[in-house]
Amino acid sequence: MGVPPAVCGAPAVCGADRFGWTSRTSQLLEHRWLRWGSPLFRLGAFMVIARHVVGLAVPDTWTEAAGISEHAYHTTAVRAGSVAGVAMVAGLGMLCARRLLSRRIRLGTYRSDRLLFPLLSATVLLGITATAAHNVFGAGYDYRSTVSVWFRSLFVLRPEPEAIAGAPLLFQLHALTAFLLFAARPFTRLVHAWSAPVGTLVRPYLVHRRRTAPAATRATGGRATGGRATGGRAQWAPGSRRAA
Repeated sequence: MGVPPAVCGAPAVCGADRFGWTSRTSQLLEHRWLRWGSPLFRLGAFMVIARHVVGLAVPDTWTEAAGISEHAYHTTAVRAGSVAGVAMVAGLGMLCARRLLSRRIRLGTYRSDRLLFPLLSATVLLGITATAAHNVFGAGYDYRSTVSVWFRSLFVLRPEPEAIAGAPLLFQLHALTAFLLFAARPFTRLVHAWSAPVGTLVRPYLVHRRRTAPAATRATGGRATGGRATGGRAQWAPGSRRAA
């Protein structure tokens, strides 16, 4: 439930791994909005990341060598980006509304969340606005010859700031908020994305047990026979049975 490991004990109880990373999930507090908002946001985020990897990290000469013309790339990128943007905004909107409208969720909001959600919203909205203003309703802007060149120059330790200096303001602000979000990521709930692909498929799920021990346990004076219990209150423990 997002409780720090130092408070609740073993990392497996808290949903955190051995490094102390946790997504601070609030699923047990409210799940109806989360059921739709989280998948939409994650699907949109994955599509957006894939689009950025191709657009920023892959030079246009590579796509042309693969037989993809600039017009075909631009058309596909705009259509796929529009679908991804709508899904991501819808999901993020549900998650933000859930956190604002639910009192129980508001009480569990951390200081890092107050930084994360506005910064994430600004990054998403600036990216969508830049694409819509210049490449959907505008005359078109080839960011692969400016922003992409600057982005790749950072990774080879030969920065070319002049490549992005002439880019439209919306693209510059989008890049700025994206780097701020990347810098803040280790200190927010987004840190769990670093470890999720590593142990998600092999780690045991958590078994949710009732807080009040069953009658057979109470009759033995608080000693649980099938699980751990203390003072008549059952604890969470990792189990071999996987929950849906």
